[in-house]
Amino acid sequence: MKIIGDYHTHTIYSHGKGTIRENVESAIRKGLKEIAICDHGPRHIGFGVKRKNFKKMRKEIDELNKEYSNIKILLGVEANIIGYDGEIDVNDEIIGMIDILLVGFHFGSLPKSLGDAYKMFILNYLRRFSKRIREKARRLNTQAVINAINRYNIDLITHPGAKVDIDTRELAKAAAKRGTALEINASHGFLTVEYIKVAMEEEVKFMINSDAHRPEDVGKVEKGIRRALEANLKVEKIVNAVD
Repeated sequence: MKIIGDYHTHTIYSHGKGTIRENVESAIRKGLKEIAICDHGPRHIGFGVKRKNFKKMRKEIDELNKEYSNIKILLGVEANIIGYDGEIDVNDEIIGMIDILLVGFHFGSLPKSLGDAYKMFILNYLRRFSKRIREKARRLNTQAVINAINRYNIDLITHPGAKVDIDTRELAKAAAKRGTALEINASHGFLTVEYIKVAMEEEVKFMINSDAHRPEDVGKVEKGIRRALEANLKVEKIVNAVD
């Protein structure tokens, strides 16, 4: 199995260590055919891309696509779920500017209301002390991601299960209906082998990415490939893989 595109990489526009150009040049050295620059959404505290920088990133990527004919460079964003109604932290203007939309659950993002903050932070903290709270948090977390999938044209849910507990089967069902892929993240360890086995029963698509925060880690997906192989996931179910 070979990965031909890495669609989850970060740069200095959020909390990555390298520039867009450095990520692209690393991808070329690794033999990738495509790379996406997907820094954190604007409401990620301390790390979010400033809204004004999306235009700057768009221009830079357009220029790099003209310069490098041997790789396709995409502008994306790893948007944050900021409400349990599925709202994310990028507006229509930003969505219209990007090529690929990734969405994830991050505790570092600023919720849109106190009620959402309670569900996102307090419930997910208290879940360790009570089965009832654990089940409620899991249900709400799952519904929040499903609401986002149904509300937006999302290409990929990043590292599902890494930050909050979710119902993998219900998420996979919703994602399959909407054509949204689930990420096998080589950095976070999610989806796990067990979660992949559950999700693959629902005919959902997958994507294996590095979640690189340094240029040298672009395309570093070996751990993700190992998990996919261990789960006996067929290569045709992975949108960025070939035999």
